[in-house]
Amino acid sequence: MTNVPTGSLFGDPLMANPHGIYAELREAGPVHRTTTPDGAPVWLVTRYEDVRPALADPRLSLNKANANTSGQYKSSMPPELDAHLLNMDPPDHARLRRLVSKAFTPRRIEGLRDRVQALTDDLLDQLPADRPVDLMEHLANPLPMGVICELLGIPRDARHDFRRWTNTLLSPAPDAALDSRAAMKEMHRFLVDTITAKRAQPTDDLLSAMIEARDAADSLTEPELLAMAFLILFAGYDNAVNLIGNALLALLTHPEQMSAVRDGVLPARAVLEETLRWNTPFTLAVRRFALEDLTIGGVTIPEGDRVWLSLVSANRDDAQFEMPEAFDVHRAPVHLGFGHGIHYCLGAPLARIEGEVVLTTLLQRFPGLKLAVPADTLGWWPSFHKRGLHALPVTW
Repeated sequence: MTNVPTGSLFGDPLMANPHGIYAELREAGPVHRTTTPDGAPVWLVTRYEDVRPALADPRLSLNKANANTSGQYKSSMPPELDAHLLNMDPPDHARLRRLVSKAFTPRRIEGLRDRVQALTDDLLDQLPADRPVDLMEHLANPLPMGVICELLGIPRDARHDFRRWTNTLLSPAPDAALDSRAAMKEMHRFLVDTITAKRAQPTDDLLSAMIEARDAADSLTEPELLAMAFLILFAGYDNAVNLIGNALLALLTHPEQMSAVRDGVLPARAVLEETLRWNTPFTLAVRRFALEDLTIGGVTIPEGDRVWLSLVSANRDDAQFEMPEAFDVHRAPVHLGFGHGIHYCLGAPLARIEGEVVLTTLLQRFPGLKLAVPADTLGWWPSFHKRGLHALPVTW
């Protein structure tokens, strides 16, 4: 075990070079004790052989009531948006997941492929041809938002605000807590108003179905209904945005593999799976709390302490992956990009469909696609929770 100063771990060096920083941490030891930017102590787990089983370990709870931080883990999240899957353990977790997973089965999500294709085609039709185009702004951001909002039945005119809320909630800035609380209040008010409107006039969408389950079968509480709507919007949007952006960047910086996808020789799915390992969009799994004194990587973690499991580090562990720094689409897909165990990402099938459609359609329609700036000048969101591009300017 090592003690790592907060500034050196969660400061600018990590934002600029997460893979290099985590490689040093893995070499130094499997588990590190540090302090988060909000001042809370945390144990950081970095090696694949420890992260994977910990993701499925029932002794690591997602319920904040099990934190030893003044008896309660502190968060800017209002209670009304807190009762969702990422804050729950069994049996409540199983009850809610069963309810929502009916809308996210691979078969049902596959049925959305035509709609994803239509939205992608529409966005590509709007690309200006006479100047460099930012694919994050014009494609990677609006597509997942459009898909998830259509799935839930969210009005089109509300989607811009949702992008602003999401970016605010994920900001690592020192004063972000105040902005996050304001964004949460706005989002809460929006969801309450939307649910009220759909109760009065339900439509054929997931949110209306959840309201019916709440009102008719009493399958979930009102706070759970609100919180699940928030989680589906939040998680269904941001992770897909960054998976698309990171996969596009991977191909743009590996022209032979980009040509293979364009020519139909290499499946887009293989690119997505390797992107989830090589440049995973969600760098840290949801924080957990030890239900008892437990040992990870030979280090004893006391009951109630907070634990962060580094997906970005585990996915580049050279003890698990040969030449982990290389982008190799022929690897077996044993990455942890979507997690592992009962908290495996519910929206993974949808994110994969969106990524497949974007990669294949974009390269077929714009065979001369290339970066408009050097790759090493691209900016990344200053976040230790996610790995996503500010912009991805291209020409063709």
